[in-house]
Amino acid sequence: SGGAVFSQTVDYALRVATWLAASGGESSTSREIAEATGVPSGYLVKVLQTLRRAGLLECQRGLGGGCRLARPATEITILEVVNAIDPIRRIERCPLGREHRGETLCPLHRKMDAAIAEIEGAFSSTLLADLIVVHDDNSPLCRPSPDAGPGR
Repeated sequence: SGGAVFSQTVDYALRVATWLAASGGESSTSREIAEATGVPSGYLVKVLQTLRRAGLLECQRGLGGGCRLARPATEITILEVVNAIDPIRRIERCPLGREHRGETLCPLHRKMDAAIAEIEGAFSSTLLADLIVVHDDNSPLCRPSPDAGPGR
């Protein structure tokens, strides 16, 4: 699973998009995607539909159908995938609605917004193609090691 910063669905969407990017434009069935990414089929349907509606995937039903990226992996950023599922929200005003010496944000929320801006910038400058690293198992996705048990 992903960290606490992003939802499980965002983590799943990034896994799906990265795996499809590594597939080199080939269409894959939902069964193939589920097996390769470890995304449960119930979530996978939702993720595929959402990414398709956002214009990031092309999906075709029927024999020989499947899903693939709508654009090359060199043209899709991580930010697009994240924002399709759960848009990153900047902090525009303090939650208490107070002005702080002419500023809309207090020092705490200004610092938090700066951190969000850093993440947004990193994601907007990272392409799906950048995530394709060839490992021994030829997968761009992290996998639990065979000897990894609870607490490791």
